[in-house]
Amino acid sequence: MSWDMVLSQLHYIIPEESKHGTFVGRIAQDLGLDIGEINSRMLHIVSRDENEYFQVNLQNGILFVKETINRESLCPDTPFCIIPLQVIVDKPVQMYRVDVEIEDINDNTPVFSSSVTNLVISELIPSGSQFPLKGAIDPDLGTNSITHYELSASDHFSLDFQKYMNQIRSLKLVLKKTLDREKQSFHNLTLTAYDGGKPRLSGVTHLVIAVEDLNDNAPVFDQPFYQCSVTENAVKGTLVFKLNATDLDQGKNGEISYKFTNMEMEKLSKIFSLDKNTGEIRVKGEVDFETTKMYEIHVDAIDNGDHPMVGHCKVLVSVVDVNDNAPEMMVTSLSVPIPENSPKGTTVAIISVHDRDSGSNGKVSCKMSVIDLPFNVNSAFMGDFSLTVNGSLDRELKDQYEVVLIARDEGFPSLSVSKTLKIDISDINDNLPHFLQLVDTIFIMENNPPGSHVYTASAFDSDIGHNSFITYSIIDSSIDGIPISSYMSINPENGKMFASVSFDHEQVTFFQCHIKATDAGLPPLSSNMTLNIFINDINDNAPIFSPLYSGLKIKTLKSAQPGSAEPGHLITKVKAVDLDSGYNAWTFYKLKDLGGSGKFPFTIAHQTGEITLKRSLTDSDNDEYRLYVIAQDHGEPLMTTETQIIISVVESGEELKFDNQETKVTFEAFSDENIYLVVAICIISTIFLITLIVFSVLRWQKYRVEVNELKENYKICSNTGGSWMYSQHTQYQISSNSSRPKSDLIVFTPNNFQTGNEEQVNPQGLMLSSSYKVRKMKYNSLWLVLKISCISYCFLYNNMLKSKKSKQHTKFYKI
Repeated sequence: MSWDMVLSQLHYIIPEESKHGTFVGRIAQDLGLDIGEINSRMLHIVSRDENEYFQVNLQNGILFVKETINRESLCPDTPFCIIPLQVIVDKPVQMYRVDVEIEDINDNTPVFSSSVTNLVISELIPSGSQFPLKGAIDPDLGTNSITHYELSASDHFSLDFQKYMNQIRSLKLVLKKTLDREKQSFHNLTLTAYDGGKPRLSGVTHLVIAVEDLNDNAPVFDQPFYQCSVTENAVKGTLVFKLNATDLDQGKNGEISYKFTNMEMEKLSKIFSLDKNTGEIRVKGEVDFETTKMYEIHVDAIDNGDHPMVGHCKVLVSVVDVNDNAPEMMVTSLSVPIPENSPKGTTVAIISVHDRDSGSNGKVSCKMSVIDLPFNVNSAFMGDFSLTVNGSLDRELKDQYEVVLIARDEGFPSLSVSKTLKIDISDINDNLPHFLQLVDTIFIMENNPPGSHVYTASAFDSDIGHNSFITYSIIDSSIDGIPISSYMSINPENGKMFASVSFDHEQVTFFQCHIKATDAGLPPLSSNMTLNIFINDINDNAPIFSPLYSGLKIKTLKSAQPGSAEPGHLITKVKAVDLDSGYNAWTFYKLKDLGGSGKFPFTIAHQTGEITLKRSLTDSDNDEYRLYVIAQDHGEPLMTTETQIIISVVESGEELKFDNQETKVTFEAFSDENIYLVVAICIISTIFLITLIVFSVLRWQKYRVEVNELKENYKICSNTGGSWMYSQHTQYQISSNSSRPKSDLIVFTPNNFQTGNEEQVNPQGLMLSSSYKVRKMKYNSLWLVLKISCISYCFLYNNMLKSKKSKQHTKFYKI
């Protein structure tokens, strides 16, 4: 009992025959379970023999008796009657071991096999002889079993009974004094058996002893007690033991026959046989260690005298266990399916394994047949194992496992039993919706009908159930301040996208739409894809002449400056704009043929729109021409537009007056966005003028200094006035002639002083040469400023041309 209590977590003791509802123990409190959770966690108990002797009140956690238990029928051959229970709670799965010991009560009366026992005793039997008696039977245990026998008062007989471990093993009638058949041929005695229970119960049998004057020597065994063993499941006829008894008498009184005592015949005759002549005990039936581990056989040796005498012995036959029982496996709890995110150590199932053999034959181990599964078998209590998660689970890779459990004992040969558990893996939302393409591109023709289907977004989710149900939506964004929901819509169930409006390529050419796929898991997971949408152009816009070229009036001279009215002379240039793009916007110009217009002295360039003279103008030409210019694109279908240009031909002497309409239109077309360019031109022009003014002032001051120096030099060589005046005049012409800045300065001196005053003239010449170099540097600086200004003008003009939004401004900028 102590060993069993160590292996269990709780041990309760109740008396047998307890009625329904009898309190056993506060099992929830003793196991440390929360009483409020035992109902939701589905607390239940499982017994090994599948009989529901006990039940738990889920309201208060009390274990009580459900069915009346009879210890004698439940544990007939066991000194301690223990019912092992498994207490199992779910969510999470936990198991406890509880043993309930059934305590014996004195509910059985000692009973003799017969109410009357007949004995025959020869009067020659000496005093002190003993005669075995068949004792009473009491199914109770311990003190509740038979503890005492009493014999009614007698001068010749007394009782002798021996106790072993508080149990009476043998009961003998002792002859205190020799019998005398002539005095008393019969003795009537009462044998009473008492148990030790409270209240004390008893049973009675009557002994009828007949006194005979017969055989005076009883057979005697060589020893009163024998021990032997027999192997479990021994075949029939196997010799167990051979008895040997002797009788001192001779003749038939010394002939001995063997037989089981009357009290053993009913039970042992089915298992063992006894040869009455040889005393050999052999196996007759099935010897099962799990049923009976030891047999106690009482044998009588009887002689064949007229008054047979009996000798007695006892044979203890031990049954040797063999491994003849395979383990028994039972799954007491199975929590399936298990989530794929179950952590290591999660209990999946509880397995109870039992082997009826003993010793090493009854020691059982439980393992999986395949070790590379994400599960493990752990030993919980003696004979109980738990199957737990030992690795990562992924339902998308494997949604079911077949775990084969094998329970094997340690006997020889080893016996085993297997059981297959199917473990389903339940899904959790651990996979994002996945688009086949993270970026995709579509093309929509402009002027599409609103509501037309343009694209189908497709995503898939590796999960199942509601975790794989995908809804589609468009992420909020805007196009030029307009929500994208005004352009596109999507069916949340099938991902079909529709154009909410009719697109115009001239307004929107490209935009991006971000599609979101969200599953229905908890929490929901989502992923995005980008859809690039291009609006394809169709030829839905005709070329448009700007107002500058609508009904334009132009005047030209019949004969102007040379070459002005010759063939190829540029009269004007027209420009049409097509709002379409690509090939649809490629404009082609031609003159409309109104019949006879082929005589017009004008022609138009098909690509540039330049109107030039096809021939020279003559006096026979009209004074006014009306040209109808057609602008035609290259789209499909072709689209055209038309404008009228009036060309007036005037004589060379007439004033060429231009209509202010062009200038007006040009100025009206001038936009505010080019103001910064005009400001830049003005700033550069101002810098240039300031530089020119400063240079002129400095140059004038320098000129005055040079004149004064020349006057001083004239005083030195004043004998020839004509030469000085000529020199002064020549120097002035040279220094003031801006068209020839690079000419050398030559100073003429009087002829009569050429030889004598040579040394005085040369220094002055050097001074003038240095002055010339200074002036040359200033001219070069002025030239550099002019070049920088021209480059700046060209750069700004180019930027103006690039920054124009309307090509109608071109002529204004050229002006």
